[in-house]
Amino acid sequence: MDEERLAYLTLTQVPGMGAIRLSTLLTSFPTALGAHSAPFECLRTLPGFSCAIATALKATPLEVGRKVAEEAGRLGAGILIPTDDGYPAQLRHIADPPPVLFTLGDQALFFRPAVAIVGSRDHSSYGAVVCRSIAGAAAAAGVTVVSGMARGLDAVAQTAALDAGGATIGVLGNGLGVVYPAANRTLYERVARDGLLVSEFPPGERPSAGSFPRRNRLISGLSRVTVVIEAAEGSGALITAGTALDQGREVMAVPGNITSAVSFGTNRLIRDGAAPVLEPADLLDHFAELTGSRAAMGVVSQTTRELPEGLSGEERELARLLGQDPIHPDELASRSNRPIGEVLGLLCGLEIAGVVKQGPGRVFRRV
Repeated sequence: MDEERLAYLTLTQVPGMGAIRLSTLLTSFPTALGAHSAPFECLRTLPGFSCAIATALKATPLEVGRKVAEEAGRLGAGILIPTDDGYPAQLRHIADPPPVLFTLGDQALFFRPAVAIVGSRDHSSYGAVVCRSIAGAAAAAGVTVVSGMARGLDAVAQTAALDAGGATIGVLGNGLGVVYPAANRTLYERVARDGLLVSEFPPGERPSAGSFPRRNRLISGLSRVTVVIEAAEGSGALITAGTALDQGREVMAVPGNITSAVSFGTNRLIRDGAAPVLEPADLLDHFAELTGSRAAMGVVSQTTRELPEGLSGEERELARLLGQDPIHPDELASRSNRPIGEVLGLLCGLEIAGVVKQGPGRVFRRV
């Protein structure tokens, strides 16, 4: 690892160094190495840099980043930073994007359509059956299933995806090399081999109470749609649904028995506007570009309505990748394998033609 990348990795490990402070550093100094070696007095003058943060930075030597890199190498893990081509574009635009990602498995899964499937740890047998059905159908259709590797419905969803011959991304609330919960060791090994494990925490870091809410924003951020199977009041699955809404992503929920505690959250989501999932095809309508969706079986959906005359072939191709779910041009560029400049030009033409509409955060959807 070259010194500049090592310096950047070291900066990400400084206690209290979030995405905003890191961005301030990197815009204030020409290089990460220069930021790391900056005098204390200079650091102290930066916006958001208290005496404590400046002291913590000066007390974090490059050896800290080197040890993290060495541990990642020992595990066979990859290290991605936002300037890397392999860094998932959909995470660059969420609030508090992770300054570094540690990965184990197939990084190409970052660039495939994905659904987050989350739910209760203490689920019902009904929840498990529905979860296996939805996750298995999604995976068989080519949709990557994203979840949090937790006990309960997370594990059910990810196991079903692998059993269906599909792919899954497991987002950890701890560092790579730590299996939590221990009962999921077999699943951990399967996902590392046949899917992708990802964490923003350094290898070997144990989970803490605050690490799981941070993990949840990555689960929804990587996904076009978040599906909540079962969720009790105040559950982590509802936190994930909240981060999905904050990120402009679609939220769907499975209705349940109104007397069941684990269906309280999902029923409330539906009452408040989340689309209900009554069968796998309800979810697959959001992935109309993939074989296996209801649209592909001949049912007309919002994403496959007839396009107006006068569009170019390139505009038509891009329009077919758009649904009613907001999507950022960077993700469209990834899906269409086109340069971002070309995608922006095509979107401009589609907007003039009344096919797409731009929303807050420079995201687009089909009208």
